[in-house]
Amino acid sequence: MVRSQPTFPTRHELKFYINNGDMAALGARLEKVLYRDSHAGKNGEYFIRSVYFDDYVNSAYYEKLEGGEARDKYRIRVYGMNEKQIYLERKRKMGDSISKSSVHITRRLAEQIMDGNPNRLELLNEPLLKDLFVLMRTRLLRPVVRVDYWREAFIYPVENTRVTFDKRLTTGPFPAGLFDTSPGIMALDDERQILEVKYDHVLPAIVSNLLAGVPAERSAISKYIHCRRFDLMK
Repeated sequence: MVRSQPTFPTRHELKFYINNGDMAALGARLEKVLYRDSHAGKNGEYFIRSVYFDDYVNSAYYEKLEGGEARDKYRIRVYGMNEKQIYLERKRKMGDSISKSSVHITRRLAEQIMDGNPNRLELLNEPLLKDLFVLMRTRLLRPVVRVDYWREAFIYPVENTRVTFDKRLTTGPFPAGLFDTSPGIMALDDERQILEVKYDHVLPAIVSNLLAGVPAERSAISKYIHCRRFDLMK
């Protein structure tokens, strides 16, 4: 069974590197004003695993390195290693703006796609799966890398604002199953974590003020690139 999800409207996405001490200080400020994400566990975090796709000439990888303005990335994402929370997603980036299409899929279908098998995807009543079918047939799109991290998220309802800390970024053995438990290796080789700020049109002043003065380094961060480089260096 496939359950369609709406395409999220175009949003702004800003990314920063932040060290552990500054992250803890900012988190203490944010939790006094913003809401915690309801998906978080008792420690305020939840686990995300994504398996990203690329084509036969690694277009997604090289287009990101070259800084192309418009890029699409396909991924299968599972939250909390829960087989009832598996999604096929397409993230479309245009400068600092992003949009995302998402469809809930079964574990069986996810494993079929992970095996590089597009059979019958074109028959399903879901445009995103039909698009994936075409790319798997014409561009040999296939899964290439595993990206794991823990997310701590804060929410402010105005402008659909989210501030997230993505921690302990790792990549694991690949190819391997979506629920493989083999230990990963750290993809960031120092104490940096990743701060992301997402909002619809204008960042609310209250959130901007909370972020003001935080010593974070803005960068065009790609978790996909950080993890994929290990494979391409072989």
